[in-house]
Amino acid sequence: MLLEVRNLAVHYGGIHAVAGVDLDVADGELVCLIGANGAGKTSTLKAICGLVTTKNGVIRYDGEDISHAPVHELPRKGLVMVPEGRGIFAQLTVEENLAMGAYAQGGGDAAAQYGRFPRLAERRRQIAGTLSGGEQQMLALARALMAKPKLLLLDEPSMGLAPMMVAKIFELVRDIAAQGVTIFLVEQNARLALEISQRGYVMESGAIALTGRSAELLDNPRVREAYLGE
Repeated sequence: MLLEVRNLAVHYGGIHAVAGVDLDVADGELVCLIGANGAGKTSTLKAICGLVTTKNGVIRYDGEDISHAPVHELPRKGLVMVPEGRGIFAQLTVEENLAMGAYAQGGGDAAAQYGRFPRLAERRRQIAGTLSGGEQQMLALARALMAKPKLLLLDEPSMGLAPMMVAKIFELVRDIAAQGVTIFLVEQNARLALEISQRGYVMESGAIALTGRSAELLDNPRVREAYLGE
């Protein structure tokens, strides 16, 4: 198992944002974590990356306990996150953003990313902050791929995007997974997340309420009513 999370808990003062979460991601899988806003999805992802302090639990990545590993070491181990809101370097060019992504691994293949994201190739010398929201999301994905991830964590990649661009981003995520990158996707758009993933977890009030094959969750009456608007 590439990622194993056991009994994870994250507290913000008296608020129990994540309470006893268990989840797994196997090598080569695309797994999603869905749930309403405030369910604890982003806190779970940040805990895996060491961006928030855990109250309890064990996080193992590639057989190693990373529960207390320094944040800056994780990209060097192949654990890379694309945060909610993209987190690009707005004052740098597209080209410079990609170079920053390659830093952890000592150099990545920019040409491969320009091939995967032709729009970025056209804008390689453009200041990243002047790109559209969809282009910025593409840049965030491309920058993460420059670090040669073994496990790619995606936090709400559809947020703030027009429907056509959301479809494009999810198509790209599916293609990245098909090329062998393991992906753990946190997403509010439950239908799209379940349609492109093999397995899913449903989070409610900081805990895992349901888990299973994505196709089964798409047919689950509780999921259809609560998250698919049916």
